[in-house]
Amino acid sequence: MRIDICAVGRWRAGPEKTLTDDYLTRAGAAGRGIGLTSFKLTEVEEKRSLTGDALKTAEAALLKGVIARGSRIVMLDERGTLEGSVAFAKRISTWRDAGTQDLAFVIGGADGLDATFRKQADHLMAFGPMTWPHMLVRVLLSEQIYRAVSIITGHPYHRV
Repeated sequence: MRIDICAVGRWRAGPEKTLTDDYLTRAGAAGRGIGLTSFKLTEVEEKRSLTGDALKTAEAALLKGVIARGSRIVMLDERGTLEGSVAFAKRISTWRDAGTQDLAFVIGGADGLDATFRKQADHLMAFGPMTWPHMLVRVLLSEQIYRAVSIITGHPYHRV
């Protein structure tokens, strides 16, 4: 199964990018033996010239354009489900075992996700009720993906 984080906005060099790259590299090394073959980040441009619903609609179109056809889609949204790391790992392994080929995690822009687009998600998840900077959400998500791979493989990175 290939895992792609699809996000609005472009990285600049800095600690958030370094951490995200590191966690996705670690996940890739650990995941190969269990059928998790690819981990990547795909970015789309921010539409700064737009506002409100027009902005969300434009960003949704860009995100749809980079999600692999047939992907299972998980969107990060404040209305999403809160779940622990073990439950998150179980969800990923269940989808892998069911034959999911592509799993796309979607991080919207600063104004959130288009409501119509959000309805297309297979799952909505949240990192709590607080608002997080979008670049930091990439770090949190990539770390949780690596942690999920560690849980699935029985690696001691995750301690219970």
